[in-house]
Amino acid sequence: MTGAVHGFGESALLVDLPDLAAVRSLHRALAVDVPPGVVDVVPAARTVLVRCAARGDVADARAWVQEALLRASSDDARPPTGPVVEIPVRYDGPDLDDVARWAGVSVEEVVARHSGRVYEAAFGGFAPGFTYLVGVDPLIAAPRLATPRTRVPAGSVALAGELTAVYPGESPGGWRLLGRTDVEMFDVDRDPPALVAPGTRVRFVPSRSAVAAAPARHGGEPSTGAADASGEPSPGAVVPGPGSGPALEVVATGPLVLVEDAGRPGLAAVGVGPSGAADRSSHALANRLVGNPGSAATLEVALGGLALRSRGTATVALAGAAVPATVDGTPVGMNAPVRVPDGAVLRLGQAARGLRTYVAVRGGMVPGAVLGSRSRDVLSGLGPAPLHPGDRVPVGPPPSGTWPLVDVAPVRHVPGALRPGERAGALLEVLPAPRDGWFLPGAWQALRALRTVSADSDRVALRLDGQAVPRRAGELPSEGLVRGAVQIPPDGRPVVFLADRPVTGGYPVIGVLREDDVDRAAQLRPGDRVVLRATRLA
Repeated sequence: MTGAVHGFGESALLVDLPDLAAVRSLHRALAVDVPPGVVDVVPAARTVLVRCAARGDVADARAWVQEALLRASSDDARPPTGPVVEIPVRYDGPDLDDVARWAGVSVEEVVARHSGRVYEAAFGGFAPGFTYLVGVDPLIAAPRLATPRTRVPAGSVALAGELTAVYPGESPGGWRLLGRTDVEMFDVDRDPPALVAPGTRVRFVPSRSAVAAAPARHGGEPSTGAADASGEPSPGAVVPGPGSGPALEVVATGPLVLVEDAGRPGLAAVGVGPSGAADRSSHALANRLVGNPGSAATLEVALGGLALRSRGTATVALAGAAVPATVDGTPVGMNAPVRVPDGAVLRLGQAARGLRTYVAVRGGMVPGAVLGSRSRDVLSGLGPAPLHPGDRVPVGPPPSGTWPLVDVAPVRHVPGALRPGERAGALLEVLPAPRDGWFLPGAWQALRALRTVSADSDRVALRLDGQAVPRRAGELPSEGLVRGAVQIPPDGRPVVFLADRPVTGGYPVIGVLREDDVDRAAQLRPGDRVVLRATRLA
């Protein structure tokens, strides 16, 4: 099979393929003998993204992909196999008449043609459980709406050209709505959580009620949030009010306090982003200072203002954006282990520079995990809710063994501060991405203009105001995104994706930040100045 394998940042590969059929074939081939350093394989419309745990894993991943391309060439004509998931549909959508007029047929024929074939799930994205299905009858392949709806109900069965899908939750959307189903397309308490994953075969079945349970082979019951069937909180959930066992009780919060850990990799193919700490190096440092593994959950505190009462004596550490801090009024420092006696209050002031401070406690924060992670993803809504006064965050048992005690850990660069030689703004280095054909002459020169962090930046992305980067009009077929990807939307204002980025995107990516610079970007606050500069891998 013909395919071009490109580096995509420091720890990912992007494979360009001629069409969706080739994507499906390569994705099937990549299901065999996955190297341990590969954490996500994300098929999309014309590409497959391979994301690795670290830069050192990329060479093995590249060899694996090249071998899969050879195997996929003999697999092109193989039809999909496996069971068919049947989804009952109540065909009463608001766009059914429009599709019939567009196709020049009756509504009954649109329904018959949509439900009269078996589709294959090609790729996920947009939202957890949203899977793009291929195999639409060309006669009814009406294009998407010229003006998207601001609200599409959960369970809407929709059509957009050669693709069809079910919206798993309420969201904006521009697809044509044919009907509704009550089947749960995505359930965090089900294994696997997505009813339809890439490679699955699907048939839509006309139904008057469209009510059906998920196929028994998936098992599990619908999600009930943080409570089990008895109405009692699940073990480890963040709950209001008093409780037993070691914990941190929230006395006060600043603008936003989230539980974050190393994230939930491995689910991007079904639309679930990895999430995790926005500034991974500061999160890791806080954990090291209290002897935790790097995967332990910490609190990510935006702009300070947090106050916690310890229930049980605790050892904590603060890293990231520097804040004044006290324990029962006694000042304590950053980047060092701090003892908090039972009943004492740890209080954080406001950060003068930087955005996010990480609070680690020996034993880690142990609210209930969702899909293997305790991280809050603000885009999808997965994970523990933002903390509020009165919440109680359980603390896990301390790790076995000893850990080296230090007075304070040296930090080379203060998060949020300019470094030596930086006069105008923070300098972030960008590795070129394989989409040169989308950008007009002068694009890289425009990219390195001085920029300002916009007020609408968040954990999803850093949005940068300043000189527009010239690019072609239009959208490219959706393809996988990585942490640090610098996307250029039609207005030319760069968007730097962070921890809670979407799985796929339809605007061209001009480059990807170096890994260390993504952590630095996560500490920039609205109004900070930034310069993006092209660089190359050594």
